[in-house]
Amino acid sequence: MNTVSTHTLKRPPVTTQQSASLPGAIIAAIDLGTTSCRLLVARPEGTSFRVIDSFSRVVRLGEGIQSNNRLQPAAIERTLDALKVCKDKIIKNKVSKIRAVTTEACRRSENSQDLLDRAQKDLGIAIEVITPLEEARLALSGCAAILDPKTPYAVAFDIGGGSTEIIWLKLLPSPGNRRSRIPIVQVIDCASLPFGVVTLSEVYGTRFTDFGIYKDLREKVAGEVHRFSLKNNIQSPIKKGQVQMAGTSGTITTIGALHLKLPKYDRRYIDGLFLKLPDIHQVCESLLAMTHLERSQSACIGPGRADLVLMGTAILEGICDVWKLPHLRVADRGVREGILMDLLEEL
Repeated sequence: MNTVSTHTLKRPPVTTQQSASLPGAIIAAIDLGTTSCRLLVARPEGTSFRVIDSFSRVVRLGEGIQSNNRLQPAAIERTLDALKVCKDKIIKNKVSKIRAVTTEACRRSENSQDLLDRAQKDLGIAIEVITPLEEARLALSGCAAILDPKTPYAVAFDIGGGSTEIIWLKLLPSPGNRRSRIPIVQVIDCASLPFGVVTLSEVYGTRFTDFGIYKDLREKVAGEVHRFSLKNNIQSPIKKGQVQMAGTSGTITTIGALHLKLPKYDRRYIDGLFLKLPDIHQVCESLLAMTHLERSQSACIGPGRADLVLMGTAILEGICDVWKLPHLRVADRGVREGILMDLLEEL
């Protein structure tokens, strides 16, 4: 497990394409993950922003990377097709400031520069390969608004396609000149766990519905989280009721939608939702009992994620097995929102 400790998590210089100092500037964020390519376009409104356009597509950039540490030609083409849609939306909305980042798949692959060069040359999109620490910082920045400032500590996680980031943090009171309901967060420690829904799906494939394999992975995740928890003595403040938990990822938002029995996914009902841990385990159990076809036909899952969601639930249950808190706060936000918050400070 690769763990990084820090007392403060400082924001690096933002990479932009144009100046956004003009009134009415439009900002955008691209998060190119191991599973999906996602875009948000927003208009600044005071100390926050309003999303005016968005895009998300499952591209499986990390497909095949587990076996040879290389991005596959088909995955690169799918990703470039998705980035072309992003470019069209950027032009349509007259975006003046943008940051595009990519994470675990490009960190691991030996030929990620091929993708980055083509995105720059063919589409004019400069993409940064960010570190796990920067990924955690951005995800945390995007999720800070749903944390309770009255609870002094938090554990947060982001289940990705190629890895899972876990963060241990302290909440500090906001000074009077900041957004009063959004706490200042101080990262005490974070870790990047080698468990991602895409890479695991390649290792286990259809065998993952076997309960023994599912249980084994769940225990492996719990073991890594337990070591991280021991290192930081997290159980002590948990016993004192001083810790909250927040999660962001397609896995946890899907669990939330299924728990609410939504006819189709609707972010308005999910972002900020409180889920009790027994309810999480119940939904995970029901997903494991479904056939691949049943998961594919679920409007809250779909065929693109039918074989990935079980990998995510095993990771999620492993985390919850260690951090047995009363509930988990769901965040339908993350890296993209963190980028937008950074860009706001640059205006």
